[in-house]
Amino acid sequence: MTDTALHRAIAQLRLQGLPVAVMLLAVLLAWYAGAWALNAPGAIERVLPADGAWRWTDLLAATMAMERPVMPAPHQVARDFWSSLVDWPLDSPRNLLFHVAVTAESTLWGFGLGTALGLVLAVCIVHSRTLDRALLPWIVASQTVPVLAIAPIVLVILGSLGLSGVAPKAVIAMYLCFFPVTVAMVQGLRSPQRIETEMMHTYAASRWQALWLLRLPAALPFLFPALRVGIAAGLVGAMVAELPTGAVAGLGARLLTGSYYGNTIQIWSALVMSAFLGLILTTLVAAIEHLALRHRSQP
Repeated sequence: MTDTALHRAIAQLRLQGLPVAVMLLAVLLAWYAGAWALNAPGAIERVLPADGAWRWTDLLAATMAMERPVMPAPHQVARDFWSSLVDWPLDSPRNLLFHVAVTAESTLWGFGLGTALGLVLAVCIVHSRTLDRALLPWIVASQTVPVLAIAPIVLVILGSLGLSGVAPKAVIAMYLCFFPVTVAMVQGLRSPQRIETEMMHTYAASRWQALWLLRLPAALPFLFPALRVGIAAGLVGAMVAELPTGAVAGLGARLLTGSYYGNTIQIWSALVMSAFLGLILTTLVAAIEHLALRHRSQP
């Protein structure tokens, strides 16, 4: 790489990173302002002297260092986040990575099952007008039922079948994953133009040959965006499923424990970790998309 090309690449990275840095700074400032506004009444009531002998700097310091704040400041969350990672072994329930592994396992199982179910449903809908009219409205209607209402039902049914642990959480994650995959794949499998489908008929291709050689390759650009949405939805489903199942591990259980004991800093640390986990999972799907579509575009 020449010096000119290197300078251009650096300038492009700076140009792309500037909006992200500005947005991050704005979020941090808004977060600090919200922490000050929400924690100020409690600091005045419980921390600062009752005779009013304090200045605004005392109030600011008190709101930024409360033990159980209404909204913890970013540096409090960062300190708790780092402490959970380095001060405890990986197999300790106090380590956030321990909970990440539990939630990620349920998410990936649910994502795999939801993707498989969505692909099967999409193929059936595209190849059968009866199933198109019978299934698609119910698939859409299924997403109007809140996941919190479904989770206890799934828990009871699978518990009666002797299934516990990862299975209920994976099923609930699957419930949220399959919908975007189904809808996107139906659109993608129907995306080939009429002349392309007629050409397959000219070559006497069967339905399965047309599916494998024409429809599935045409549907890949529709599939991967749906997979990114699906894996993020699966993460939400896995965390929500940990609440009514009484899970003792997982990011959802970490949130529940923090709410029981009023430890808002722990709650926010778990939320930040869940955001990182979602970012990692969607980035992995995006990387697979890049490899798959690049391979597809090669002659």
